[in-house]
Amino acid sequence: MQPVKSGAQSASLRRGADVSGVLSILTRILLPVLCTTAAVASYMLHPLALAWLDLDVSEKPIRVLTGGAAYFSAAWLGGRLVGLALERAGRRRRQVPKLLLELVSAALFLAATIATVILVIGQSWSGAIAGSGLVIAVIGFALRGTLADVFAGIAVGLEAPYRIGDWVAINDRTRGRVIEIGWRTTRLFTRNDTYVILPNSQIARQTLTNYSAPNRKYRAQVEVVLSHDLSVAAARDLLTDAAARSPIIVNEPKPDVRVASYDMEGIRYHVRFWVPSFADDVDCRDAIFGQIDAALRDGGLPLPAPKLRLSSEPIIETARAREAGDT
Repeated sequence: MQPVKSGAQSASLRRGADVSGVLSILTRILLPVLCTTAAVASYMLHPLALAWLDLDVSEKPIRVLTGGAAYFSAAWLGGRLVGLALERAGRRRRQVPKLLLELVSAALFLAATIATVILVIGQSWSGAIAGSGLVIAVIGFALRGTLADVFAGIAVGLEAPYRIGDWVAINDRTRGRVIEIGWRTTRLFTRNDTYVILPNSQIARQTLTNYSAPNRKYRAQVEVVLSHDLSVAAARDLLTDAAARSPIIVNEPKPDVRVASYDMEGIRYHVRFWVPSFADDVDCRDAIFGQIDAALRDGGLPLPAPKLRLSSEPIIETARAREAGDT
């Protein structure tokens, strides 16, 4: 009977979570809905109200105030609805960047502002915009660096090359997990527990590698040089078995070995394996090298290190030549 009880409890918890989620949604959109409804009703009904009350009041200021309130209330409501839709999509997949929601909200409020300005100045809005063109050009030139970062951030929000929680590498040097995507900068949290803050325009100009997309697991490799005394077939078996004994890497697909080159110091092999996530990359490489070292030592095989030979003859000959030159 205990499983039935636990199942009923889990169902009750799920119903409670659903009710709580619905209440949260209603709370977030209730005030914008009320404001939008009131503003639209005031804009549409204010002429009738003025006629019914027989007030000698100019209609234009009231039309501008109620119209502006309706535009901005609608932008507020639209931003909340888009935010709820993005949050729901983020729960099914990866977390949606906060920048995308801010971009949509900014676009809605910008549209509301333009509509309100048109409502205020009527047909002369184009002349007002043309007259302020010089001011806009000066401000744009002064803030060109900031604007470049902002537009790069907008591109990041639209294209979504990375999202919150992804492990990325910028130009193969700066690596970390994305924790925040802002208008101007992207913040990474490295494996050394430090923050790296990069301007979005700098990221847009460099090569970016996303280790979390399309899948979190990916294939990595380490390089090992073994002696020519060990045949390629035997080396493949030894390295493959050693890599497969690592408990950290992904079991399927299995690791494999490829010959990279045949050099003077030995045969160079690439041991390829699958990493569950970028957070485990260093630990996986450490485990692979540890298993390879143990296999070589247990088998009594030569370790992958070049042999050094020291000779003093060139030094002696050089000293004799110098003495002969002096005499």
